[in-house]
Amino acid sequence: MKKYVAAIVVFFIVCMPFISIAHPGHGEHGGYTITHYFTEPMHAIAIALVLFVAIVFIRNHRRKRQSNENN
Repeated sequence: MKKYVAAIVVFFIVCMPFISIAHPGHGEHGGYTITHYFTEPMHAIAIALVLFVAIVFIRNHRRKRQSNENN
């Protein structure tokens, strides 16, 4: 479990320059709006990627735990 967390942290640290690309939309339309994070493709892709990794991690962890309980 600790290896997975460490790998994910290292992955995000290494990819941070690529993830944090500046783009228009921040501060426009009267300041901060939460809709920007759901409508802007750069944010939507990052959110989808994080959700996908979390789902895969949780499924693998549950499968491993169930196989250990059955043995």
